[in-house]
Amino acid sequence: MPLRFQPRLRLLPAAAAAAASAPPFPPHGPASATGSSVRLTGGRRRRRGAAVAMASGDARVAGIASSIRVIPDFPKPGIMFQDITTLLLDPKAFRDTIDLFVERYKDQGITVVAGVEARGFIFGPPIALAIGAKFVPLRKPKKLPGEVISEEYSLEYGTDKIEMHVGAVEANDRALVVDDLIATGGTLCAAVKLLERVGAKVVECACVIELPELKGRDKLGDRPVFVLVKADGA
Repeated sequence: MPLRFQPRLRLLPAAAAAAASAPPFPPHGPASATGSSVRLTGGRRRRRGAAVAMASGDARVAGIASSIRVIPDFPKPGIMFQDITTLLLDPKAFRDTIDLFVERYKDQGITVVAGVEARGFIFGPPIALAIGAKFVPLRKPKKLPGEVISEEYSLEYGTDKIEMHVGAVEANDRALVVDDLIATGGTLCAAVKLLERVGAKVVECACVIELPELKGRDKLGDRPVFVLVKADGA
């Protein structure tokens, strides 16, 4: 039986049929996509986010939210880690997560799904298969064997970069960027810039969880982001 952390659920303004009635993509803002991916100094989840809140009126989202466990003080004190491994232990919640993304993107002409290392590799491939797109991994330095193109981004202390194979994404590809979570937005922003540098059109960034207090959307500017649930700052 899966371990569960039962979060406090706080109803957000309905992005209700967002997944089913995606086109056209809504503008950057609350009723559109609300998403976030937390990546900081190698620790990957920042403070607070002690509960997961619904971002949609779809009943499946409540099940997804309740399947996500929060681990306090991991990987260091003051960080509330959003643990999606408990979601993966729940086949219904996992399937519902993929289905909601597929319903949103199946008719959007997406030709490439770009997954951000590492949790984007969990959610990206089944979405790509379902919508008939290729999957491209965006990896940390020195992980890809062929010739790469890279994009640097800032961390709290220092910098990091992500890379993809040259030729994996082509000009005029329509790309979807996938990760589990958006926090500060640095990694997603680097992913978008990497894809745009080779001439791809980034249609949207898709994440399971957002930590809104870290304002990752601000870094992404007017680039659209879609999320299923929001972490509720404690």
